[in-house]
Amino acid sequence: MLTTPIDFEAMAETLARSPDYRILRRLVARSPYVPTAGQEVRTGVLLDTETTGLDHARDEIIELGMVKFDYTPDGRVVGVRDTFSAFNEPNRPISAEVTVLTGITDEMVAGHRFDAAAVNAFVEDAVIVIAHNSGFDRKFAERYWPVFEHKAWGCSMSEIDWRKNGFAGAQLGYLLNGAGFFHQAHRAVDDCHALLEVLAFELPTTGSPALTLMLETARKPTLRIWAEQTAFELKDSLKLRGYRWNDGSDGRPKSWFIDVDEVRLDDELAFLRTEIYMQDVEPDVQRLTAFTRFSART
Repeated sequence: MLTTPIDFEAMAETLARSPDYRILRRLVARSPYVPTAGQEVRTGVLLDTETTGLDHARDEIIELGMVKFDYTPDGRVVGVRDTFSAFNEPNRPISAEVTVLTGITDEMVAGHRFDAAAVNAFVEDAVIVIAHNSGFDRKFAERYWPVFEHKAWGCSMSEIDWRKNGFAGAQLGYLLNGAGFFHQAHRAVDDCHALLEVLAFELPTTGSPALTLMLETARKPTLRIWAEQTAFELKDSLKLRGYRWNDGSDGRPKSWFIDVDEVRLDDELAFLRTEIYMQDVEPDVQRLTAFTRFSART
């Protein structure tokens, strides 16, 4: 008996037209494309690391994934140029907790070492490196490969207000679902492919890709205010305001700090003078750009 092939795509399209259903498609990584001569594009690199722990000064990278892609000056993804995926055997056995979190075992990384020349060549022509937690990944990447110290960095997690743009949160899986996809990530490079689709997704609030908004934010300077020598009993007020604590172990001040844009600087200094110090003070202010933001050197 002959059976008619099921047209799943037609079924999906029918369901998508109903307000009672949402369709998620399995993420299929984009194949590398051939750039068109004369087309104005810029090259970026999406990066993800898996590590043996959270301490960028002592823990080790056990996996590096990267996707190199081209985009137009206004932030529209044009295509994937290349991908990079590599394991690295650490000096100590991978803990059971890290294996549960990453799926990476000692057997998978045994005998593997990063090729520094290959990493350098891959990122050499990129004008920006983007991670979904650049405050974490940049510190590790710079320790291993100094080439990353000289790159502009963007953070797709912190440099887009995802909730304001209709998403439930900034976790990559939530964002991918919101963009209409699901994936079964196994390697760091899989998360880079997922991030590419998230950044290519057109935000309903702006009508532009998420990458456009992230690039606009990354290009603006920010100012880091260090609220040093504040009274302990005022910590809740600082935390409520968005200040974070630095314990001084990284060579930076043992102090509360906050990052603001230039528009908010005067208001933030006024808050410190009237609510925290109760006097006219001049807190230390650092100017950060995409070339210094998220770096351990800052």
